[in-house]
Parts: sequence; structure tokens; C-alpha cells
Amino acid sequence: MPSFKHVIELPYNPSFRSQKVAGMFDVPTADKLHREWTVDLPIEDRKWNVGLIIGPSGSGKTSIANRAFGERVHGGFDWKAACFLDDFPKHLDVRAITETLSKVGFSSPPQWLLPYFALSNGQKFRVELARCLLEYSELFVFDEFTSVVDRQVAKIGSHAFAKTIRKADKQFVAVSCHYDIEEWLEPDWVYDVSLNSFKWGSLRRPSIELEIVRVHHSAWKIFKDHHYLTGEINTAAACFVGLLEGRPVVFDAWLSFFGRLSYGKAMRGHRTVCLPDFQGIGLGNRLFSELASMWAGLGYRVFSATAHPAEINKRIGSGDWRISGQGRTGVDGGNGRVKRAANRLIGRFEYTGKAMDHIEAARLKGE
Repeated sequence: MPSFKHVIELPYNPSFRSQKVAGMFDVPTADKLHREWTVDLPIEDRKWNVGLIIGPSGSGKTSIANRAFGERVHGGFDWKAACFLDDFPKHLDVRAITETLSKVGFSSPPQWLLPYFALSNGQKFRVELARCLLEYSELFVFDEFTSVVDRQVAKIGSHAFAKTIRKADKQFVAVSCHYDIEEWLEPDWVYDVSLNSFKWGSLRRPSIELEIVRVHHSAWKIFKDHHYLTGEINTAAACFVGLLEGRPVVFDAWLSFFGRLSYGKAMRGHRTVCLPDFQGIGLGNRLFSELASMWAGLGYRVFSATAHPAEINKRIGSGDWRISGQGRTGVDGGNGRVKRAANRLIGRFEYTGKAMDHIEAARLKGE
């Protein structure tokens, strides 16, 4: 992309008050407030997927994006349907829509049935991104990226979306006034308007410290509305919460398992929920795997049965789980590995990963 001269001109209409302030603070006045500089975006020099145009409000980010990328700047969608899924183009298969929603970190089927206006700001943000992914074939630019969401949600959403863009091998440019997302977005290039500087990216996402604590089953009330099947929980379950900067964001519950596969001591996953605003960076899978390792360290066999497509794919792709190929319900899906029940695919797995040190496992369990 060639460099271009960018000009910002704002008319100055003198008034009694503006002239008074100009005189008090010795501010020079002119017919126009004029700013001019050369913008150089050498983005054709390398292969890239994620770009970032950043700078304070009023610095000219939007006008630069419009001039550089034209009609590829996303201007927002109309959301009118009673279920926001119906606002997506008619030619799109519902499976493609829900899979894309999961990829951008919005994997909560109960909330998929709501109208757009009933979603949280974080959910709206991810729904808008999912629709962009499906409607723009190659490059698109998202202005005011993360401007309306909580900053912690913005960071997590940025990382989840950038990961999806790279996996799809598309090109995306975020335009934002928030510098806190840069290391989470991990852009391939950054243009800082305030400095008029372009650089190829090198930042990497900071580590995420998830604190795991044993909790009473009543903590489920925070998460129950976001479970993909039911809001019920067995009160005999051993329950755990993952805290992010002291904030409960992910929940896991486990039950003793009795069955023909579970000779000896065994535990099975009962409920796993990550709050929608914190989905997309693997917190649910991270907590579940950590607790599976804990149970193994305490001498238990560990089992998991799930009907959630994303969780099934994570188990299959992990080296820590093997498909058991057994189940009390359902019909063999044809590959000996997945069962179908009530028109849902059910994957059944046993944990084969590393067992946690016994003392550390006992401490985590609360013994």
C-alpha cells in the first residue's frame, strides 16, 4: 500500500468565550485547525493476518482507515430478529453460524436464542465479529474495536478473535483508542497515529493466572444460566471455581462414578461452564484438565462425557484423553468413538494425562 498525505482540518468559528480562552492561555488562533502528515503503511511487504491502527480519540484513526481500506471498513449490521441467529444471511447453515460463534468465544447456546438487544455488550461484540467473519471473504476493518466492553473482557475477546482470524487465514484490522489490547491481540503490524509510526508486531500475550478454589455448590447460581443443556446440579458434587484477578469466571463440578468401566475409585465431570465474556481462550478446558490431573493424583480414574461439540473436539485433539468407545445410552455414530442421544452427539473419554503430585492434589481438593 503506497504512502499518502493525510490532512485534518477543522473550522474555527470565533466566539466571545473561545476568544477569551485563547487570550487567557495565549492560544494562537487561525481560520482552521490544520494538521498534516504522511501516512506510510507498508503492509504489502509481508504476509500478515492481524493489524492494529491505534491512537487517542480525535487523532484521525477512522479517517485514515477509511482512506486506506475504503469499503472494507465495517460499518455495523442491522439486528432486528427475535433471535439474532435469524439476522445472519439466509444462505448460511446454522451449524456454520454456531461454530463461528464458538470460535470467537461465544459458546453459550441458551444465549444464542436471544435477540441482539438482549445480549450483554461483550456478547454483542462477539456476535458482530462472528458475522464479520462469515460475511467478509478476505480483509475487513473493525472501527472502535473493544470500545464498548469491559477492559478485561476486551483483552480476552481480542485474543480469541485474533486466534480465529489466523486459523481462518483471513486479514483483519482493528481500529482502537485502547492501548491495553495490543499485547492480547498480538498484531502482525501496528500503526500508532499519535506517533505516526509503523512497526511490525512482536508483542506476545501475557500469561493468564487462574486461581482455582474449592467452593460450595451454591456457587453454581452464578453460572447455571449459561450451561448448554441444563441449569440443574447434583448437590453432592465437588465444586470448583476458577478466579481471574479475583473474579469468578469458570466453574467445574465432579461426581463419583460407578459403572462397569470404573472399577476402583473414579470421578466424572458433571458440569463445566465458562461465563460468556471469558470464553475463547481455553479457561474452561484449562480448569477441567487441571482438576482431572488432581483426581488422577489422588488415585482416581477420571471420565468425561460431553455433548458440546467444542468440548468433544478439544478432547479428541488432546493427548491427555482417550476415547472410551463405551456408553450406556445412544447409538454408535459410525466411527466407534462418538454416540448419539436425543439427537445430540455424545463423546465419552477417559483421562490419560499426567497425574498431579499427591500433596499438591490434596491441597487443591481442600483436604
